[in-house]
Amino acid sequence: MTITVDVSISDSIESADEVPDPSQFQSWASAAYLENNSAIVSLLINSADEIQQLNKEYRGKDKSTNVLSFPMQSPEEVDICLLGDVVLCAEVIKQEAEQQAKTEASHWAHMVVHGMLHLQGYDHIKDDEAQIMEQLEIKILKNIGVDSPYQQLSSE
Repeated sequence: MTITVDVSISDSIESADEVPDPSQFQSWASAAYLENNSAIVSLLINSADEIQQLNKEYRGKDKSTNVLSFPMQSPEEVDICLLGDVVLCAEVIKQEAEQQAKTEASHWAHMVVHGMLHLQGYDHIKDDEAQIMEQLEIKILKNIGVDSPYQQLSSE
């Protein structure tokens, strides 16, 4: 089925040039949506300071991060499937892409896919869960023309 993506860019992001086009976000989220029902997901692009505050408040980690996911638990009487929110940090994604010698677009795609999988119940806390999630990420990214993000990391 389809996923509708609502993209919001924080006022703290200086230029929309720092962020991929909404159609790219739609494409990446659609590729990572594995359910059969139609749904809506919100993507929020934040600054490092903003995501650090969210990370501290919700995960107890006082540092910025690349992506956070907040699944939505819709009441049964709500006819719309609200999948949840994915918060992405433009600054961290750009820095990581440079550090890992990846294109920014491929790293953005990976972070959207990663966040979407979290919203659908996938996790990487335990080793076996991490392996399942990583293999799924690799498969989805390959389907949209993005190389495995884990090949580059393991060769360092």
